[in-house]
Amino acid sequence: MADGQTANLCFDTGLQSPVIGGAARPGLCTDCGVSRLGDGKACGKACQFINPDYAGLERRVHGRTADPGLGEEGFFGVTQSMMRARLAKPLAGAQWSGITTALAARLLETGTVTAVLTVAPDPFDRWKPVPVVVTDPAALANVRGMRMGWAPTLALLEPVAAAGHRRIALIGIPCQVHALRALEAELGFESIHVIGTPCSDNTTTENFHAFLRQIDPHPQTISYLEFRADYRVELRFDDGRKPRLVPFLKLPLSKLPADFFPVTCKTCVDYTNRLADVTVGYMGGDGDQWVIARNPRGVALLAMLQDRLKTRPLTDRGKRETAVRGFMANTERAAGGLPLRSMPDWLRPVVAFLQPRIGPRGLEFARARVEMKAIETVLHLRRSFPARVKNMVPAHVWGLVRKYGIEPADHERRDTDKT
Repeated sequence: MADGQTANLCFDTGLQSPVIGGAARPGLCTDCGVSRLGDGKACGKACQFINPDYAGLERRVHGRTADPGLGEEGFFGVTQSMMRARLAKPLAGAQWSGITTALAARLLETGTVTAVLTVAPDPFDRWKPVPVVVTDPAALANVRGMRMGWAPTLALLEPVAAAGHRRIALIGIPCQVHALRALEAELGFESIHVIGTPCSDNTTTENFHAFLRQIDPHPQTISYLEFRADYRVELRFDDGRKPRLVPFLKLPLSKLPADFFPVTCKTCVDYTNRLADVTVGYMGGDGDQWVIARNPRGVALLAMLQDRLKTRPLTDRGKRETAVRGFMANTERAAGGLPLRSMPDWLRPVVAFLQPRIGPRGLEFARARVEMKAIETVLHLRRSFPARVKNMVPAHVWGLVRKYGIEPADHERRDTDKT
């Protein structure tokens, strides 16, 4: 949070936000909350922006590492099952149909966990995330929907343990989940269930408000925003207006300041939340939610919703390579300090019409986004933090960028990769 603390909220429904002290770590930091724990020295072990250990943590959490030759694991991480799904009865106020909060509610209802760590909207700003501890399943209705910004959710580990909770769950983004997994063995909890959401291109809440002002004349009335897999952004409003669909190409992305997206998000090596028990996102859902169970705990968790889930076959169509290479060219310009090329206005409606019809969809759309993020990571690190490439880029990221002509120099390889 901007002031280093969360609001001290407490509702009878079981939604609590304890006051959090400490501060974010300078440099590459998304303020996951670890720097606010204890003496704040756990970052060196836990942070994915210092020396991530995805292979080692995958073995510990899932029992094995991702196998690029096994299905889609080279792109999306260890997978036991992958589906396209939605709740038969969508939850009011949910970002999609509500699978993420429904899973957390079942964990509380069954007594599998006694507390869920997640984020709720700030009482004065619906888009600003506030870390909360949820102990009542009904209170999860208050945390549905998207937030934009950073929240030190893992700083709640100390107060939740002090309150006597030993079986907990986290709804978290990849940088939070990597840190939690790195520290999990020494935290002392009986069990930790992790529901992960894919994440990319976060920004400050203040920057997000500036973005909203550029896409709608009444930004204060926007109650819902979602980047969809059909190349459009969906906007909903609380002033009675009908929802709007805005093609990606009509967004003012080229007009955003260079630091709109921080270097941390431009150099994130985990888009699909590889260390979660269950990943719930949209990329491969093609209009539904995209759900990956990664280990037996994740499979059992999804089974709790079996009677409420409607599933459909995964889709996989289109070709991603042209889109990925175009993204790489723009990223090379941005990483070199050059402005992005803007598409001529007369061409935008044509391409916006064609994208959802001939562009990659379903799993091919998800593969494209994962490759784009991997390319972005390498190019921006080489530009901004070249000495960190060796430790920050794991082997699975080099595997994704190789087909686009990006190879690690010898000094960029980890010693373990060289052998």
